[in-house]
Amino acid sequence: MSANTHAIADALYQAEQNRTAIAPIRERLGNEATADHAYAVQDINTQRALSNGRRLVGKKIGLTSFAVQKQLGVDSPDFGMLFDDMAYVDGQSIAFSKLIQPKVEAEIALVLKADLTQDQHSLEDIIAATDYAVAAIEVVDSRIEHWKISLLDTVADNASSAAFVLGQKQVQLADVDWVNCRMQMTRAGELVSEGIGKACLDNPLNAAIWLANEMVKRGRPLQAGDIVLTGALGPMVAVQAGESYQVNIDGLGSVTAAFSA
Repeated sequence: MSANTHAIADALYQAEQNRTAIAPIRERLGNEATADHAYAVQDINTQRALSNGRRLVGKKIGLTSFAVQKQLGVDSPDFGMLFDDMAYVDGQSIAFSKLIQPKVEAEIALVLKADLTQDQHSLEDIIAATDYAVAAIEVVDSRIEHWKISLLDTVADNASSAAFVLGQKQVQLADVDWVNCRMQMTRAGELVSEGIGKACLDNPLNAAIWLANEMVKRGRPLQAGDIVLTGALGPMVAVQAGESYQVNIDGLGSVTAAFSA
């Protein structure tokens, strides 16, 4: 691993600590850089977080919209790490001052009850390994100025993750229409985002299959107890301080992310 990789990881870490965005890092990675180089940067900061006492509680899947993949010139999703201090209770106040340029997106989260360790997983494997699903809101926040991100920028930046909120209604997978479930996000009663299940890789469980396979390949298999954020069901929305965002998903109920003034 090059000194440059460590320097980029340091720059992203300091940006997060100082709440100050930095210029895109893709050019610093070099013209020959691949997603693997960006994941090496992410992994340095994952190890740093663990050594600082943070605890991994799951993974998030990003780039699950085919339109966004096309925009960034990629043909697969990406992933980031979820830590214990990123988790918020439904409706709990999230400190806006701890964020740089946050946005929210509505997702379905899975909570696992079994490990997923095979080289290739099926839909049946995901269903058997999942304890329940809940409505969720992911707070994304880029440490890259003005969200001018490429695949390499967002992967290195822990898939632009910042926080997440899980709903309180625990639902069995068989009780969700994964393809057609409708999502609506409102702010002060105003509709600000909407979508359906198939907006996420045609089915959010497809995203979970991809992640399970990818994490085995990378030596970090999903484990019992892990939370999996499966990806956005609709467009993300820029957050305003002091506002609350409520998400309703058919069959999964509601969840609210509230931000301090």
